[in-house]
Amino acid sequence: MQVKKESIDDLNAMIRIQVEKSDYDPQVTAKLKDHKKQANMPGFRPGMVPMGMIRRMYYKPVLLEEINKIVSESLTKFIEEEKLNILGEPLPSKEQQKEIDFENQENFEFVFDIAIAPEIEVDISEKDKLPYYVIDADKDLIDKHADSYTGQYGEMISGEEVEEEDVIKANLSQLTPEGELIEGGISVEDATLSMKVIKDEEIKKQLTGSKVGEVMQIDLKKAYPNETELSQILGIEKEKIETESMLFQLTINEITRWKKAEVNQEFFDKAFGEGEVNSEEEFRNRLKEEIEKAYAQNSDYKLFLDTKAKMLDKVKAELPEDFVKRWLLETNKGKLTNEELEKDFDKIKDDLKWQLIQDALIKKFDLKVEPQEVEDLAKQQVLMQFRQYGMANVPEEHLNNYAGEMLKKDQERRRLYEQKFQEKITHLVKETVKLDEKKVKEEEFTKLFEN
Repeated sequence: MQVKKESIDDLNAMIRIQVEKSDYDPQVTAKLKDHKKQANMPGFRPGMVPMGMIRRMYYKPVLLEEINKIVSESLTKFIEEEKLNILGEPLPSKEQQKEIDFENQENFEFVFDIAIAPEIEVDISEKDKLPYYVIDADKDLIDKHADSYTGQYGEMISGEEVEEEDVIKANLSQLTPEGELIEGGISVEDATLSMKVIKDEEIKKQLTGSKVGEVMQIDLKKAYPNETELSQILGIEKEKIETESMLFQLTINEITRWKKAEVNQEFFDKAFGEGEVNSEEEFRNRLKEEIEKAYAQNSDYKLFLDTKAKMLDKVKAELPEDFVKRWLLETNKGKLTNEELEKDFDKIKDDLKWQLIQDALIKKFDLKVEPQEVEDLAKQQVLMQFRQYGMANVPEEHLNNYAGEMLKKDQERRRLYEQKFQEKITHLVKETVKLDEKKVKEEEFTKLFEN
């Protein structure tokens, strides 16, 4: 078997693979013998079916399987041994691949088009200057986060009068459009109605200030124009909403609202663990630390995006565009059209170019991500998920188990490695270039991402 590369230009080449009978015949013969041993056909004892019959039945599929295996392995091995930095994957050559007759040929030639990644030079130094945005953890921002914490650790309480964010439990009885009770009509006990979800302002005003036991008439179709929500409240099919009267008599049974937690020791212990925070001053200092830590990550992410934009502008690299388009269309058949590709191609080129720049930075500055770093990142992300559900203190065993499950998924593992390399590149930039630090309010920082 012969494998060789033929250059077309700096960015395009072909790999030609010559497969001779001696390359595949021993494997094909061995598989046919296996089929013969296992063959069980009427008129023949097990294992005694003539080889000629076996060949007629199985030769072509076995040959195709072995040829495909040999070509695939040879192609991969050649690319690795020759250290070819290719874009995408090899594709059968449109121009050079000849039609193959597997029935009559003994020797075969396979030709693949490949795209060679351009050689690029990357460099960062103190001559480069980038903005670094620091979010100001001022009183307003601390107040906002304190409000979020007390809301998260609050509780449901009963209310005397309906307020704008309350939840009402009420009995509902269907009325005619004229306001008469319909005998045998739709009736629901203790239906749950959220004031926040009601769309009609007049109905909101009608309910606001009402007390338990009060009776009134409301048009539920106006209150809840979303048919899915309304069908769930009434326990009926959506089709009935169009044909039935949606005027109902409403009798209030219960008024409840979410009361934020009091800022006291019980709240501190729930939110941060027993004895971790012991005063409102410590609470606000703790929030300031959390905000600065969280927003430092956001600041780093913005620096990473600015670095990416600067490098894309700074590094000049031509791409084999025709091959890239063909590769994307062939690997996304049925999912990507020519029109969609052309529309998004500039962004796709930038993404490919950035991947090359990133790889070059990793190689030049010998950036490495160790498995333990990825495991630690997985545990951090699991812990953040638990905290969103109000669980601040999670046993190490649980973190390890959840992180382990996350790392079993190839896509998740790749994402975590990508994130760690992004962090390494950002750290490299922070240590190398000149940073123009700019202190901004949270709202200003958010606006930086709008473009």
